[in-house]
Amino acid sequence: MAKINFGGTEENVVTREEFPLTKAQEVLKNETIAVIGYGVQGPGQALNLKDNGFNVIVGQRKDSKTWDKAVADGWEPGKTLFPIEEALDKGTIIQYLLSDAGQIAVWPTVKKYLKPGKTLYFSHGFGITYKDRTGIIPPKDVDVILIAPKGSGTSLRRMFLEDRGLNSSYAIFQDATGKAKEKVIALGIGVGSGYLFGTTFKKEVYSDLTGERGTLMGAIQGIFAAQYDVLRKNGHSPSEAFNETVEELTQSLMPLVAENGMDWMYANCSTTAQRGALDWWKKFRDATMPVFTELYDEVAKGNEAQRSIDANSQSDYRIKLEEELKELRESEMWNAGAAVRTLRPENQDK
Repeated sequence: MAKINFGGTEENVVTREEFPLTKAQEVLKNETIAVIGYGVQGPGQALNLKDNGFNVIVGQRKDSKTWDKAVADGWEPGKTLFPIEEALDKGTIIQYLLSDAGQIAVWPTVKKYLKPGKTLYFSHGFGITYKDRTGIIPPKDVDVILIAPKGSGTSLRRMFLEDRGLNSSYAIFQDATGKAKEKVIALGIGVGSGYLFGTTFKKEVYSDLTGERGTLMGAIQGIFAAQYDVLRKNGHSPSEAFNETVEELTQSLMPLVAENGMDWMYANCSTTAQRGALDWWKKFRDATMPVFTELYDEVAKGNEAQRSIDANSQSDYRIKLEEELKELRESEMWNAGAAVRTLRPENQDK
């Protein structure tokens, strides 16, 4: 492992240099990886593993949209694509990539096929961390591991095809065979991780739920909406409000942050912008700190998990979800965004 200094704290990480793909292939050469679920993470992880030379099959419900998607992606029924129970039977490594609600529903079926020595793989710590609520309690004679790519399955696949890597965390909940560590690292390399950093199932889900509700999705939408509304109420056009709120951030400034950090981005903006950002960022930090503290506490108490379980297990969940997404999609801000995207140079020739 490589020891890297992160902001004054040293951490051990695993890179593709020290654990190359050839080593990962050797570790898993006798394994059959059964990817159960072909929704958010399933396609990216399964396709990356296949392209990296691993023995991969997909388990999915027949006569479903995701079954059809798997066929469209090149998985062959009866050869590499099977009904869930058949894939579970064939697999020695079970990549359990259904949604959290889906994992709860299918768990009684999965558990029947977890024979001694098999490996149960997650990409989210939810089911195990909240096992008292989910009922997902693995038998003691199987390895239980986690690889959590820090992004969507779509991003994982896109970056793989660009010969890049999406960073991932890894964790071991149960090492029944004594080989869980080498298997989890090999799988992390196999799915296309940039580098791997260690965590626990609990820390992964706590950070993940906080991040999704916070800066990654929930908080950023809330901040976008507040700034956009203030600009519109003060007479700015939808185009101007959207460009100053979203477009400049996503298309111009965030790539600079990704390249060399926030200070570098500040240094490459006007002196007026620098001064304002330096004067105001701590006010936003102090204003949102109580919200983030409350959010983390709710995650740690299990309340956020229970809300997700209760909402996502309802029969009309997807109908309600579409209504909430429609509210976003049809808001003036995101209608303006749709118009702005059509005006980007790369889209004008289409």
